[in-house]
Amino acid sequence: MRRKDSHDGPARGQGGGTGGSGVTAVTGGGETGGVTAATLPVFLFPSELLFFSEQRRCHRRVLTLYNPYSFTLDYKMLCTSPSLYRVLEAEGSVRAKSCVDLVVRHLNVSPANCGRRDRFRLEVRGGGQRGGREVWAELRGGEEGGGEGEEEEERKRRKPGGHQQRGLQLPLVPTAVRPSVSQWLLCVLLALLCAAVLMLPLHTDSGSMVPRCLHVSTNQKLACAYTLGLLTMVFLR
Repeated sequence: MRRKDSHDGPARGQGGGTGGSGVTAVTGGGETGGVTAATLPVFLFPSELLFFSEQRRCHRRVLTLYNPYSFTLDYKMLCTSPSLYRVLEAEGSVRAKSCVDLVVRHLNVSPANCGRRDRFRLEVRGGGQRGGREVWAELRGGEEGGGEGEEEEERKRRKPGGHQQRGLQLPLVPTAVRPSVSQWLLCVLLALLCAAVLMLPLHTDSGSMVPRCLHVSTNQKLACAYTLGLLTMVFLR
């Protein structure tokens, strides 16, 4: 059994002549499928338990009992067919502003019990008041979800040409990597160098005042121009 507390910490089970593992038989009495005649409203969900014979994970269901009151609630679970079900901690208590999960397990999942409806009744008391609520349990054949299991649904989703819509899978596009400060500085220096080379005279220029050792060839200017164009694209991003 899982216990969930919203304010006062974990709730602790108390008492229980069943030792926390069974349910007490109940016959007649109360209303069918609703809140029994009592003065204390009981917040128990869901209102119906459905078990499926061919799906193992559906042989166990969870009932959640909420206690919105400012006092502790003592509870006891009753059932019309206690031999077919097992409830973890069928008796206990829920602290104020807390809730508790009651795990109900079907013990005889067989075709002979398919369609059988049994009744649970949860009786609570606290704050000088009593209350109760009834929940129906039914065993159905097949699997949950219209008789098709999870594996069958997965095969349908993967089958080419199926009618089920699927989301478009966009190709992964690598995001641009932001260069570091040192890389930016290197690019700036390289761009200045390329610009300086482009302003130098060619080897064929004889009347230039620039020393002959600083003259460059046409291929060197073309390489610097190409490099400067690439750096310009980097700066404009």
